[in-house]
Formats: sequence, C-alpha cells, structure tokens
Amino acid sequence: MSDPQTSVINAEAEIQRLNTNWQTLLDAMPEMVFLLRNDCRIEYMNRSAKACFGSPCSKPVVESLRIIGTDCRDKLLQSPDFPADNNVREAMVDSTPVEYSSMPFIGYTGEKLIMLIMRNITQRKNFERELLQFNTSIETILEQKIGELQASEEMRRRLSRQVNSLKTQLGHYHKADKMVGRSRKMRELREMIHQVSESDATILITGESGTGKELVANLVKATSSRDDKPFLKINCNAISDSLLEADLFGYEKGAFTGAVQRKIGKFEVVNGGTIFLDEIGDISPRMQVALLRVLQNGEIIRVGGTEPVKVDVRVIAATNVDLAQAVKEKKFRLDLYYRLNIINIAIPPLRERKEDIVELVSHFVNHYREAFKKEIDFVPKSTINRLLAHSWPGNVRELENLIQRAVLVAKGKVITEADLIFDDDPTAEQHEETALNLNHKIGTQPLKNIMAEFESLIIEQALSKYTGNVATVADQLQIGKTSLYDKMKQYGLSAKSIKKDRSNK
Repeated sequence: MSDPQTSVINAEAEIQRLNTNWQTLLDAMPEMVFLLRNDCRIEYMNRSAKACFGSPCSKPVVESLRIIGTDCRDKLLQSPDFPADNNVREAMVDSTPVEYSSMPFIGYTGEKLIMLIMRNITQRKNFERELLQFNTSIETILEQKIGELQASEEMRRRLSRQVNSLKTQLGHYHKADKMVGRSRKMRELREMIHQVSESDATILITGESGTGKELVANLVKATSSRDDKPFLKINCNAISDSLLEADLFGYEKGAFTGAVQRKIGKFEVVNGGTIFLDEIGDISPRMQVALLRVLQNGEIIRVGGTEPVKVDVRVIAATNVDLAQAVKEKKFRLDLYYRLNIINIAIPPLRERKEDIVELVSHFVNHYREAFKKEIDFVPKSTINRLLAHSWPGNVRELENLIQRAVLVAKGKVITEADLIFDDDPTAEQHEETALNLNHKIGTQPLKNIMAEFESLIIEQALSKYTGNVATVADQLQIGKTSLYDKMKQYGLSAKSIKKDRSNK
C-alpha cells in the first residue's frame, strides 16, 4: 500500500499528463483557441492564435478579447448549468476581422474558463469589399471569383446565384446573343426582340449598313419557338433575279434550259422553320409579287409550274433601304411593304449609342489579338477619345475593321492614335458638305436625329475653332458651361482630344 506522499506525486503527474494532452490537442487545431479566465484575461492560447496575434498579445488585442470574453461570459452565465453558446458571431480583434463561437471549459483545477474558437475571416471580408467596390462590373468580378474559389462549393453556388440575379436585372440575355453593348438603346433593342420573337409574325429589320442586322435575325430565330427548326439566310442582292426566284421557289422539269428534273426551292427546304431575306429592298417587281403570295397565302409556285405549294415558313427580312420612300418612288409595292412591316425592329446606328464603343473596342481587341497572336493589352484614353469623336458612317462594321487593322499594325502592347487608320476621316469641309445635304436626311431620319447631328457638328467645330477652350465656346454659343459639357458627353466630344489634334497639325 502506497504512502500518502506517493499518491500526491502520482496525482500531480496524472494532472500534468492530462494538461499536456489537451494542450497538444488544442495546438493541433487549425482554428485559433483562447481560454479566458472569469476576469476575461488570457489563460491560454494555442499555436494558431499565437501565430496570428503573437505571444504575448498586444494591448489592443488583449482589450478586444476582453470585450468579446465579457459578452460571452454574460451569455454563458445566464443559465445555471453553464451551457455552450453555439452561435457564430463576427467581431474585430484589433484590426483583424474574425468569427467565433464560445463554450465553457473546466480547468484541471476545477475553475470555470471560457473557450473561444476563432477564425480569421480577412480574406472573405476582402472579397466582399471588392464586390462592393466594383459593383459597376460585378458580373465580371463574380465570374473571376468563381474561378478563384473552386475549392469552396458553397461559395461558388452563392456567387453564381448573384451573377444570375444581375443578369436578370441587366435585361434579356441568351447564349445566341452576339450583340455587344449595354446602352439604353441596346437594352431596348434586346427587349423588343424578346417581345416579338415568340410569335410567327413577319419581322422587318431596318438599319444602316454595318449595324448588325444579321445578328438580330439570329437572335430572333434563337429565341423563337422555331429554334429547333431549319434556318436559311439569303442575300437577295447577291443573286440575279431569275436565279433568286428559282432558288427560293424551286422549278419544274423543263421550266428552262438545263432543268432536267424538278428541284424544290429554299422555302420548301426550310418548311416549318425560318428564312432570313437580307437586302429585301433590292428585289425586282416580279420577285415582290412572288414573295407577297408567300406572305398572304402561305404558298409558293415553282418556276414553270401552275400548282401552288403550301409552306409554313416564318420570314425575317432586312434592309438598309428606306422602303417607305421606295414605295413613294414606285420602286416597291405598298401591299408587300405592309406585309413585311408587321413588326419593325430598327437598329440604332453606332453614333447614337457611342457609350457602347468602349465595350465594342474591348471585344474586337480580344478577338483579333488572339487571331493575330499579338499581345495587345491596353487602349489608352486618348485613343478611346479619338474613337468617340468619329462619326462612324460605317457603324459597327467600320469599327471592327478599324480595330482589326490597329491590332495588326500595332508595334507594342498598346494601340495608339497613330495605329488608327480610318476608312473615311472627314475634314471640316467634308463635315460641312454632309451637314448641308438635307435632301438625303429628310425622309430618312426623324427631326430629332437631324437636329442632334447638326448640334454635334456645331459644337465640334466651335471647339476646334477655339482650340478646345470650353469656357470660350460656351460663351460664344451662349450656353451654360454645364449644359455644354453634358452635350459634349452625349456626342462623345473631347476638348483634350481636339486640343491635341490642333497641336499636331
């Protein structure tokens, strides 16, 4: 039988062993662990806590832990059985954001301690701050973060939901939507497409050359109920009148020399689907009659045939010709015009949505730097201002051609103004000649567009005359300086760019 002294020594050894064991376990935890006494002073810190806050802790850290500990102690002591608090809370320990939970801990001598299990959430807070800071381009930011946070499935799902929510707020989007631009006019264009695409009504797409009429036709078809049906595109201006009729409606055997057997036309091939007739304003009177029959009765007659053939085809037509004016000039049938113009989708010219130019430039630079294996990674503001000042008679097609050449000829990683080679860079005299050509404008453009074009030209020439001095221009035009700046922004005019152009001459 052991003596009392030996028993005491053994008990102390056992206590020391148990104390060492739980300290070893706590040191192995990746979370920070603090044990606080009843006065909220630090009794113990594990290895993770020391690595984060140092040992001994600084006074700000000690004070922060005292505040947290006091709050936890009050909550834990509300119940006589000293229960665990399973709620996860956030706080600041000095300048470090953390989240923590608390629970009671009985020391080896029986004293009641408070255990804080704490995690550093600085990285998460940084992500949230970035998302808030860059809310104007949140979709891109979120997609980047999705790639960076692949290890966290829950975070990825949460960010994806936010992306979808933003897309809904920004307007209608579809995988087939290849149009670039988020200006008000482009949002209205997309909304119009989604409103009319589900019907089977004939659609007439109008707009200047180079505005992207085929892209609109593609999106109409893709968002319609005929998306899984055939889709054919015909450029009416690229095929002669006789060949176009045979191509669209087919022909019977013996209809003309070389017609050794019956051939069905495009309208029969695409039966049940959609046909896109581009440059519809250039078809002949004979073709206009044949097309009118399709739109009125849903039937065609093959060349050389007499029996009508029923077809179920949705027609999407496009033209850069003013069909209303063509009707007045007896070049286009009025009844066909009414049949085609059931739903008109008018595409705005680039000069009326210049706020999309930056996004378009980014899109084309990314495309052509890959195509040409160039390392273009920057377009300076001076270059953008030069693009904004251009009138873009060739619209998006002209801009694409310009960027394609610029990427190709650029010597470094930056597209400079010297790399911009315009197809048509009008002088002041050419601007004046265009401004005076009222006959061309009247009847093809609404009054507000004509007035806006003249106003833009007047302000541009005034800025050029007074070397970009906005105050002088405002005084000479008898307009408020703030109003002048608003109009310059509206028309994409830059005083700095004009000053630079004058200094380089």
